Amino acid sequence: MLSRPICLLTLAAISLWSCGKKSDDKPAGIEHVIVIGIDGLSPDGIKKAETPVLDDMIANGSVKWNVRTVLTSSSSQNWASMIMGAGPEQHGVINNDWEMDDHTLPPIVNESDGRFPTIFSVLHKAKPEVEIGVVYHWEGFGRLFQKNAVNYDKRLSTEDSTATDFINYIKTKKPALGFVHFDHVDHAGHHGGHGSEEYYKSVTKADSLIGKILAGIKDAGIMDKTLVIIWADHGGIGYGHGGATPQEAEIAGIFYGKDIKKGYKIEQQVYTYDLASTMAFALGIQQPYAWIGRPVKAAFEGYQEPENLWLGEKAVDAPIIFPERKLYQQAGGLYIDQVPTVKIESKVEKGTIRYTTDGTDPGSKSPVYKKPFTLEKTAVVKARAFDEKGNPSMLSNAYFRVAKSGQGNGLTATFYQGNDLTKLPDFSKMKKGASWISPEFGLVRDDINKLLSGNESFAVRFEGFIQIDQPGKYLFTTQSDDGSKLFVDGKEVVDNDGNHGVQEETGTVELTAGKHPIRVEYYNNGGGFWLDAFYKGPGVAKQLIPADKLFVK
Repeated sequence: MLSRPICLLTLAAISLWSCGKKSDDKPAGIEHVIVIGIDGLSPDGIKKAETPVLDDMIANGSVKWNVRTVLTSSSSQNWASMIMGAGPEQHGVINNDWEMDDHTLPPIVNESDGRFPTIFSVLHKAKPEVEIGVVYHWEGFGRLFQKNAVNYDKRLSTEDSTATDFINYIKTKKPALGFVHFDHVDHAGHHGGHGSEEYYKSVTKADSLIGKILAGIKDAGIMDKTLVIIWADHGGIGYGHGGATPQEAEIAGIFYGKDIKKGYKIEQQVYTYDLASTMAFALGIQQPYAWIGRPVKAAFEGYQEPENLWLGEKAVDAPIIFPERKLYQQAGGLYIDQVPTVKIESKVEKGTIRYTTDGTDPGSKSPVYKKPFTLEKTAVVKARAFDEKGNPSMLSNAYFRVAKSGQGNGLTATFYQGNDLTKLPDFSKMKKGASWISPEFGLVRDDINKLLSGNESFAVRFEGFIQIDQPGKYLFTTQSDDGSKLFVDGKEVVDNDGNHGVQEETGTVELTAGKHPIRVEYYNNGGGFWLDAFYKGPGVAKQLIPADKLFVK
């Protein structure tokens, strides 16, 4: 006789529990998703530029400051990954040269037009009646998605016209999914350099355009049903991107609007291809099995961080060594007939900074930094911050090179005007341009720009001698954008040739004590350029090859 009431009570409890549990199908009430993609927008840009609109979106929304991009950290493969929910290994867009009729890696699965499934095509098949529109500033974005999956497809030539057209589209069509791409921040990064005044001004301009789009959404009467997402394809370093550094391969993801937590910092790891999965989740459609992305559910009200989330060890902010890194200049600097002063700052409250000047890694017994100090000779300064519990930060490195004039130091550098170079040229067949004495292996942008004759493709050859104090095996490294090679005693040691973003390659060679001929050949295809050369050996920590060890003769 008691079984029936117990059963009814149990069913009622289950019913109440079911009603109170958030469904995994989709957040409630989101009818529109607007994605604002900004090419080249870095977390540093948001934090340091004047961005009142983005600041408000972060304060009243959810943010992930270190979304990891796919590699290389360039545009095509990252925009593709954003809308395709997968990485280059799956969708086959492996570089900026990718074209539908010219690529080497086919997608692991493709639709009738040969492209990997995108959020646009998946949404169109699931809900063919809904409005989908794409407006973009960079023409290359238009080759990445299925044209028959969108109702509106428009490319504009400026950021202002792109914003105006997209706002008009939102007001007129009230799309279920609207995606806009802006390219001007990336242009500023290439022209003025990431971290430059020009770059930050371009971020401020993007912020104002985002504000206009939000106003357009409100004017359309759909703000209370709309999810807005801010995303980027990559950051940058110096005048370019493409390398595997946090500055290049981390972006910020911002979620704002309907069903989004306010003032929330997302803990789960997020990758650029999670964007497509999050759009699918918000719109209540099932993602293809071929996608590897996961929706960022923790950003939404009613959803928690993943139960199996593993955050690893606590991250402690690394200290800053001044002069800090600027554009392509490494932290530290070159001091000729000057005495450098080293200043170190930490962002860790009640923390301790420990440092070394001999290139060894600082530990718990290394000197404690208390005030600025001077250096009398070339040194690699390393610093690490420790919090109150003794947790260490990542290392910070700075390369201080100290030399005296009149000692015969330097390298002979020779400029060669190129024409769309794609690899290091045969210098014997090129016409020599200007020559000068360079203190180290490096390029001064303003000086190079004065030598260009309307074509940004050029090559430079550095020749001289390196002083080796202790015999043994030496590791040489070049970091360059684009290609470079390093030779010692006439033999190739490092091959870093070809078109690429900032990329590091190494090589080793046995050397005797004394002077050895050294040569670095470098070329730039176009756009941003950078060259650094490092070495490491017996008694020598990895460092920029310093001016006091390089000689013209």
